[in-house]
Amino acid sequence: SFDYNFKKHSLKSTMQVPTHTLNKGATFWFTGLSGAGKSTLSEALKNKLDGFLGDNRKVFLLDGDVIRTGLNKDLGFSAEDRAENIRRISEVSKLFAMSGQIVFVAFISPYSKDRDFARNIHKEKNIPFFECHISASLEVCEKRDVKGLYAKARQGIIKNFTGISDPYEAPPKPELDINTGEHSLDACMNQVLDTMYNESIIVDHTAPRIVPSLVKEITLEEKPEFEALEVLDIDIEQVEYLQTIGEGWAFPLNKFMDEMELLEVMHMKTLTDKDGQKHLLSVPLTQSVTAEQKAKFEGKEKIAIKCTKISDQ
Repeated sequence: SFDYNFKKHSLKSTMQVPTHTLNKGATFWFTGLSGAGKSTLSEALKNKLDGFLGDNRKVFLLDGDVIRTGLNKDLGFSAEDRAENIRRISEVSKLFAMSGQIVFVAFISPYSKDRDFARNIHKEKNIPFFECHISASLEVCEKRDVKGLYAKARQGIIKNFTGISDPYEAPPKPELDINTGEHSLDACMNQVLDTMYNESIIVDHTAPRIVPSLVKEITLEEKPEFEALEVLDIDIEQVEYLQTIGEGWAFPLNKFMDEMELLEVMHMKTLTDKDGQKHLLSVPLTQSVTAEQKAKFEGKEKIAIKCTKISDQ
């Protein structure tokens, strides 16, 4: 079942060696009734993502309860104040996402026009925006209400309470419909994480990787050009290294190592890819040349590599 009390548990830091990278910023807008599980789900996701990314500064939570005690403490719960509340938080979430962070916005945000405003200002800046309806039923939300807010609203003690004395306009076509009344917390988290993977918000480096081969057949059109190139004759051991690189076994290496790559491999036993992710690699895959060969190849855009011990073709 959905563990609504997750946020009341003592959360131990799960940060570790990162297994994922954050590819781009995005806003996930959680909307739903009070007690639907918006804050619970966003806090659980942040805890999970902090561990994935090895950093607790790449995911930010904007929670209604917190924001109303600070940035928006001057606002009430009239339709006008609710609209201004969402306008401010829309702008804040946009700025965080623009800076490359994942933002979870956990607000009741009952009116469609206000959520549409948030969507549009993200769209104007080409920032990924996902409206997520946290769709637990009113009955489920009332059962979870440990503060007795729904009871007070039904008694008229609390005015303008969403779902009782104020309307809630459910999203007609949200990117995600997450029913926390029927699904477990893990299942709800996986709905969001799957979207992050599918939309390339985060990249999982533990998933099996398929590296395209660098080896291809020479075409008839290319053959005259290659036959005219200067030739470097390599031995059988170097052929094996070249095959290792060409078939992707030394990923992310796609050529013989340069000086900086060699130093990293020798001293750190890793090789860093273009995204800054480190990969274990301890074998220096280099190709030496003599001073005479270096002078002959200087300024050449291409050279041919051949092993005459195998073939003279």
